[in-house]
Amino acid sequence: MNIDNFLPYMRDVVRCESSLRELNLMWRAIEAMAEMNCGDDASGLLPMIAATRQGFESLEKDLVVSLVRQRVDNVMAEVGTQARDVIDIVVRNLYERTADVGFLATDHELCEYAAGLRTDRAAAVDRLRAYRDKYTVYDEIILLDPKGAVLAHIDPQSPIEGSHDPLIRATMDSEGYVETFRPSDLRPGGQPALIYSHRMLHPHTGSVVGVLCLVFGFNTEMEGIFAARHREEGRCNILLLDEHNRVLASADEGWVPRGTKMPVNRSGQADLCIHAGRKYLTQTFAAKGYQGYPGPKGWQGQVMVPLEVAFDREGPGILAQLDEVIAEGLLSHAATFCPPLFEIIQTAETVRRVVWNGEVMAAGDQRDLRALKSVLGQISDNGARSNAVFAQSIRDLYDAALASNLESADFTARLMVDLLDRNLYERANDCRWWAMTPTLQQALSAPSLSTADAQHIQQILAYINGLYTVYTQLVVYDRYGQIVAASKPTDAEGVSVLGQRIDDAALASTLALRDQQDYHVSAFEPCALYGDRPTYVYHAAIRDPHDQQVVGGIGIVFDAEIEFKAMLKDGLPQQAASQAVYLDRNGAVLSSTDATLPIGSRFALPPDLLKLEKGQSLARVVIRDDQYVVMAACVSNGYREYKVTDGYHNDVLAVCYWPLGEVRTAQLTPARRREAAQLERKMLSHCDQYATFFVDDSLFALPAAAVVEALPATELKRLTLEGSQHRIGMLARQREGRIVKYLWVFDLFTLMGLPRCEDRGAQVIVLRQGDMEVGLLVGDLHAVPAFENNQLSSAPAMGAAQGLVSHLIRANAGKLLIQLLDPVALAARLKLETQIMDR
Repeated sequence: MNIDNFLPYMRDVVRCESSLRELNLMWRAIEAMAEMNCGDDASGLLPMIAATRQGFESLEKDLVVSLVRQRVDNVMAEVGTQARDVIDIVVRNLYERTADVGFLATDHELCEYAAGLRTDRAAAVDRLRAYRDKYTVYDEIILLDPKGAVLAHIDPQSPIEGSHDPLIRATMDSEGYVETFRPSDLRPGGQPALIYSHRMLHPHTGSVVGVLCLVFGFNTEMEGIFAARHREEGRCNILLLDEHNRVLASADEGWVPRGTKMPVNRSGQADLCIHAGRKYLTQTFAAKGYQGYPGPKGWQGQVMVPLEVAFDREGPGILAQLDEVIAEGLLSHAATFCPPLFEIIQTAETVRRVVWNGEVMAAGDQRDLRALKSVLGQISDNGARSNAVFAQSIRDLYDAALASNLESADFTARLMVDLLDRNLYERANDCRWWAMTPTLQQALSAPSLSTADAQHIQQILAYINGLYTVYTQLVVYDRYGQIVAASKPTDAEGVSVLGQRIDDAALASTLALRDQQDYHVSAFEPCALYGDRPTYVYHAAIRDPHDQQVVGGIGIVFDAEIEFKAMLKDGLPQQAASQAVYLDRNGAVLSSTDATLPIGSRFALPPDLLKLEKGQSLARVVIRDDQYVVMAACVSNGYREYKVTDGYHNDVLAVCYWPLGEVRTAQLTPARRREAAQLERKMLSHCDQYATFFVDDSLFALPAAAVVEALPATELKRLTLEGSQHRIGMLARQREGRIVKYLWVFDLFTLMGLPRCEDRGAQVIVLRQGDMEVGLLVGDLHAVPAFENNQLSSAPAMGAAQGLVSHLIRANAGKLLIQLLDPVALAARLKLETQIMDR
């Protein structure tokens, strides 16, 4: 990635780069000052200063590159999610259309009309309109004879009498559906129309007698898709492209009109696209297909954001909005959650360790080293400024990565409820349309149902169920609720379904339906027709064709267990350990990808997420099962009239989540620990200097004269030593790349009665007492301050630390206590343990 393409548009990163450059110049000045003014006094320190300066230069470059890359990656992930979402939603919707046209083309009444066996055009138009009233996604439905003459259609504003469109011949020659998107004389006006057509056969001879055309409401559908996703108008544009990369639909036609040929980016890389003189970050995705349907040939979803606004986000960062304890705990996972941070944090710690070692070295020299100490003062001050820049930059980088996760979770939750609402919209349509099947109406209106009629109904249901596999069972029942026919006459255990009764509540609701537009949906609860597992059953009333009185009903049993889980899995992002659930308003699980959350169990969703209004979503960081978790929830908002104006209310929440790491509430981050323990520094000649460091969140000290240096704990070779209580491994000391000595290392955490130290961010302090050198595994390094004798007071007995902590140092006018370790007592304790273990 060429960061120069993006850096000018990132004001905060430019400011950071400027600060880093100034600090780098200061490190160079300090190095030059030490060489000129300190002479031989600085001979041991100069390599450390050079290493610090080199490490800082590397860190300066890596930090800026990582900040730029993370922000670019965030934008690419965001627009990629939207682009993939758009094309997938379109394809899923059109898949249903391919099923619709094939089924409606076999409608007995319409086939008879097309074959000339019926002559009532008004009745045919009424039947087409009844279908359109259920499946509101269609702008027009047309019946044509083989020569293209219009037999019936439903749009009174369309003055169409016939057609010469080649799709008529293509459809008559095809056994399946034909999909056409282009201008057609079937839709006067010259605009492209999306038409699904299927041939119609004579009910008796099987010859082709006509063509059925369903004209999909493409413009209305795309407006709805864009409106649900185009939440930051003016910042980006969402497009649907054809196979030639021309715009089929645009969320903002004033920006990018239809028909425009666009540059695309299918690689997923941050390659800049130029359009109309502006640079864009762009993501383009082709359809991945659904249930074997590939979607219209070459169609693509694309989202593009202009470079000059791609990185403009107002308001505080994510970490600033979190509870401070959670924010600090999250930052402790920064290196693992955001991989670029690992090397940066390691380099920053190296810079700090070199500065600390330099101060320790000078403190151990008893000569009057004024020039050297002046240099060390400059090192300390510049080190503090460097640490502040590091800490803020690392926080910014982590904040950007966290924001990307929250954005991804929010989009995922929105997609999942959209998938659910759109799917169940079709179920409400299906039950109402199938209830209008003349065979069902006539058979149930008769004084009694004959065996032949029952078998015929069963054949119809079995045929429908074979086409619509989202259902496990379709049943028809009489006005008393007794099942008279089923698509599968026996259940999985071989028990006959025929003769069983629909539950009283469902029967009463079905009998009370006012007209053919009404339907009833059972609560999501165990259903005998679904093996006593929870699901939805959609019911519609079957009416007498003459007086429209209810004579029975149809119940279609949705395969909720399979279909809901498929929706959740299809929507999950590529995040490690990501999970998703559908919940009702009480937090009961309707479906889950998490094996620990069976259907019917309770999901502990935070109250503010559970109380979201319809259509609202929210993503945030929560604590779940002792893990920091990115979690987003969205409440269903319906689709078209479904759950919006049709009287059916049933809020479902989609929740997706994934872990960021275990909760660490007891530990501050290194930066915050250092901030909380800032010292009022004194450099008086009569003061003793001490090397200070952290063990957990407590500050400890050793006399600086007893400390040789600090080394990274990552170099520690851990050993399993039988009977060892505190000795944990060995560490090599090196000079100029050569190993000069091996040291035993002891865990100061356990010596102080604390849990074992993790290597993450830890340091090893080399203690020298007499002829004995050992390593002490500690937490973060702090400073090398000077204290007056009157600031020391004897330490009381303190558990495991008894005899090892000799004094308490009262720093910052007594506001900060530092536990001073006795190097003699500590060395004696470690020597004794070594002797016992080596026997």
